[in-house]
Amino acid sequence: MTQTQEIIFAAILQLLRPLVRILLRNNIPYGAFSELVKKAYVEVAEEFEVNGKRQTKSRVATITGLTRREVVRIQETDSFNNVALIERFNRAARVIAGWVRDFRFTDENGEPAELEYDGEGDTFSRLVFSYSGDVPPRAVLDELRNAGVVEKVDRKVRLLSRAYVPANSFNEKLAILGTDVSFLLDTIDHNIYKKDQPPYLQRKVYYDNLPREVMFKLQALVREQGQQLIETLDHWMAQYDRDRNPHSEGSGRIAAGVGIYYFQQDLTVAG
Repeated sequence: MTQTQEIIFAAILQLLRPLVRILLRNNIPYGAFSELVKKAYVEVAEEFEVNGKRQTKSRVATITGLTRREVVRIQETDSFNNVALIERFNRAARVIAGWVRDFRFTDENGEPAELEYDGEGDTFSRLVFSYSGDVPPRAVLDELRNAGVVEKVDRKVRLLSRAYVPANSFNEKLAILGTDVSFLLDTIDHNIYKKDQPPYLQRKVYYDNLPREVMFKLQALVREQGQQLIETLDHWMAQYDRDRNPHSEGSGRIAAGVGIYYFQQDLTVAG
C-alpha cells in the first residue's frame, strides 16, 4: 500500500464514522450501504472515458474490482427506490413483509394475524427466525415497537402498520446529507486534482481547547455573522440567476453556492 493510499484510507474511515452513525440511527444496515457503494463505483467508473470512448462493461469491472455480471446488473438498474432498498436489506422490514405476505402468519381473510410471541406454531418468534435470520426476536420486537409498527399485549403481538418507517426519521434534514456533503467532497476533489484551474474556497477555523462556557456565545456569533454572509451572497447571486432574473445574460448553466456550518466536539477527558 502506498503512502497516498494509507492517507486516503484514514480519511475515508474518518468521514465514514458520522455517515455510519446516521445510517444506524435510521436502521439502514450494511447490506443496503454496500449495494449503494457498488452503484456509485460503477457510475463513477463510467465517467473515466478512454480515448474519448465510453467505458466498456469489462473495463468498468476491471477498474472497480466488481464482476462483469455485477456491473451489468447495476447498469440495468435505472435507479434505487429508497423504500424498496430498505425493505430488501433491513431485517425489520423483512419481518413486516413476511407478516403481510406469508400465509402462515395471516388470518382467514389474508390479513396479518395476531401472533403469540413464542411457543408452538406460527409465532412472532418463528416469523423473525424465518425473515430475520439469527437476530433475537426481542431485538426485532423492540425496534418495531419503537417505530410504532407493532404492539404487544400480554403474550400477543399485533401489527399496527404494514409500512415500516424507522423511528426518528427526519426526511427533510436527511436529504441534506446527499447534497451538502457531496458539494464539499466535490470542492475537495477539485482542489486536489484540477491543478490547471483556480481552487475553490475551502476554509475553516478550528481551536481544540475552548472552555465550555463560551460555546453559546460562539454559536450565537456564528449564526449572526454566518446568516449575514449567506444573505449577502444570496442577494448578489439572485441578480444573475435566470429563474429570478430572466433578463440575466450569459452562456451556459452553472450551479454554484457557498455552505456554512458549525461543528463542535467535546474533547473533555473523563475522570
